[in-house]
Amino acid sequence: MNVTIPKGFRIGQAQDAFTGVTVILAEKGAVGGADCRGGAPGTRETDLLRPEKMMDKINAVVLAGGSAYGLAACNGVMEYLLEKGCGYRTAGKVIPIVTGAVIFDLNQKEYHYPSAEMGFDACKNADKNPVFGQNGVGKGATVGKLRGMKYACKSGVGACTVKVTGVTVTAIVAVNALGDVVDPSTGKIVAGTKANDGSFVDVQKRIADGEILKMMIGTNTTIGCILTDAKIDKVTANKLASASHDGMARAIRPVHTDYDGDTMFCMASGHRPVLNTLLLQTAAAQATEGAILNAVKESVDYTVLFDETDPATDTWQCD
Repeated sequence: MNVTIPKGFRIGQAQDAFTGVTVILAEKGAVGGADCRGGAPGTRETDLLRPEKMMDKINAVVLAGGSAYGLAACNGVMEYLLEKGCGYRTAGKVIPIVTGAVIFDLNQKEYHYPSAEMGFDACKNADKNPVFGQNGVGKGATVGKLRGMKYACKSGVGACTVKVTGVTVTAIVAVNALGDVVDPSTGKIVAGTKANDGSFVDVQKRIADGEILKMMIGTNTTIGCILTDAKIDKVTANKLASASHDGMARAIRPVHTDYDGDTMFCMASGHRPVLNTLLLQTAAAQATEGAILNAVKESVDYTVLFDETDPATDTWQCD
């Protein structure tokens, strides 16, 4: 399948044997938004993305493993951007605006989590084509841990692109959900908590029936980012982040629970005019749904395309 990275963005990833980080860079800045749902989020600088706050643009979104420890990767991203001279300039200083979120993938006895160095390395890898699946933030991702890791499914980070009226909308999502991942087109569970015989237990039905499962509290969360080349303001960017949760709700059941910290960002580079934001909202939900399904598939053949239609705006130097 083809995934298009809209103009204005680069994606870098780094990982070890247990966990990893995916960084979305907008070195020249992008209008940002965010919508955080569920009861157990791990985030950085999401308040700054509220429409009433003064900062209009951000330089990076970091998606990392390692639970709260993994937020350290954001420091490495800041160091990389500082070396490039990218960020908000004030009082003779450069402050890269880096926001992010984490998933819980501390699945071993020892602690393994992304460091600032791993975040820096992910940025250096941004010149390479990203490989999704069990790479970057998807390295340690799993779905369906309610009965413990023995009955869970491997997951990863997925991507999907939807194009509307000349505008590109791409979702990048790391799936580490409490609920089952369901294919809306068939209604069938494609990843989730398994029974002893290997079939899926249907978490939503079990919870609704009042059955008690072994809950690994706080060990979940789905995080991601909508990338678009649309020319939109901060209010609309937040609306796109919110709309993406519709796609999450279609593909994950249940979703936004007290034991998930589901967070979606939006980054808009502003290269394409928009006829109607309703089109973008619908595309954001559809792309998120597709990215979630792709994240849990064992084999997805991604062809990553970079939008190069306007070479005059294609440099990565900072203003």
